Amino acid sequence: MPTERARPAALFLFAHQDDEFGVFQRIADCRAQGLRVACAYFTDGATPKATAAQRNLESLAVLARLGVEPEDVHFAGAQLGIGDARLPQQLARAARWLESWLDRFAQVDSLHVTAWEGGHHDHDALHALAVTVAARRGLLARTWQYSLYQAAGLPGPLFRVLAPLPQNGPARTTSIPWRARRTYLGHCLSYRSQRGTWIGLFPFVLLHYLLRGTQALQPVDPARLDQRPHPGPLYYEKRRFFTWDRMTGALNAWRAGQS
Repeated sequence: MPTERARPAALFLFAHQDDEFGVFQRIADCRAQGLRVACAYFTDGATPKATAAQRNLESLAVLARLGVEPEDVHFAGAQLGIGDARLPQQLARAARWLESWLDRFAQVDSLHVTAWEGGHHDHDALHALAVTVAARRGLLARTWQYSLYQAAGLPGPLFRVLAPLPQNGPARTTSIPWRARRTYLGHCLSYRSQRGTWIGLFPFVLLHYLLRGTQALQPVDPARLDQRPHPGPLYYEKRRFFTWDRMTGALNAWRAGQS
């Protein structure tokens, strides 16, 4: 049997505790293939209504049900002091942590990261970080993006959930068995500290499982980092959480610091 370090690993990068809802089936499939699954969270997840510890425990419980070992779940955001919604300003520190973390794995089977889709600015910042590091390390062909939510072409505060943007390339989809869909809906109800968020998300996740029931992954492309995720206002702009100009400014400042 290979040592744990030598065992091929499927790596999953999340901005927040509960982002794993976008890849429940992918995690389960990787475990079924005998891959080691390791996960990392890049913000501490703390909100005015929930502590980082609460959110960590919720995600640990869900991941354990998917077969992920607790020692393979890492809370980089907490270690680095990166707060929720603060990742774009902490790209250099997060990149150093990611580089060091990747060194722990002798074989990277696949790397999974939040999509470039304009949903949450932490998601886009993590995408840019992961794709840039993956390009340096020759991992682009094994790096996949997964959609969480985006608002392309929608009016007002409306958004789509688990809906890959066509601009990100062809999606590789797999069907999720009905029993697994029911299980995953139960997982979504496990994030009790995030009731307010999930009141908005859950109906759309439910519809996805009823009408499509697929796990979708798309390739990544460094050239996309210089393009708006989609035409028109991004969801984080509509909600006045962040702006595209601030995103490009943060990415450019980080890139300049690397040269």
